[in-house]
Amino acid sequence: MRNSFKEMKKDELLAKRDELRKKYFDLRFQMVVGHVDNPLQKRNLRRQIARVETLIRQAELAVPQA
Repeated sequence: MRNSFKEMKKDELLAKRDELRKKYFDLRFQMVVGHVDNPLQKRNLRRQIARVETLIRQAELAVPQA
């Protein structure tokens, strides 16, 4: 999972970030209601979001400023 994001382009990363944020929001809501099978999934989603954010930032810094 960690290396699967590195091959993505910036627009794909932005879409993936939005998808992961939506999953995280839904999971938080489910935790409040009490219907979560794996509570560690919340931590894993946070980490995946952070990985994607890091790759997005690296892509922004790699583009030369004209």
